[in-house]
Amino acid sequence: MNVIVDLCIIPIGVGVSFSPYVAVCERVLAGAGVKAVLHANGTNIEGEWDMVFAAVRKCHEVLHDMGAPRIHTTISLGTRTDRLQAMEDKINSVQDKLSG
Repeated sequence: MNVIVDLCIIPIGVGVSFSPYVAVCERVLAGAGVKAVLHANGTNIEGEWDMVFAAVRKCHEVLHDMGAPRIHTTISLGTRTDRLQAMEDKINSVQDKLSG
């Protein structure tokens, strides 16, 4: 099953700058065979369910290995069975309505 996920991973106990941890997770996602698009408060991920969640787990493992004693993750996700829909399809649908 294909899934589109909005992911926000917050390492706790590592100070106030998360960007080094975000960068590592972006590298994990880039190598995981999923499509990932970074945004200001997280990352959108698109792919096969098991691959996406294996990548999320790998992000947790890597951040713990970097010394993060705790990690809080928020995930919002959506699936469809009636047709395939990419992240761009959802954005384009709204943009079409805004321009029309």
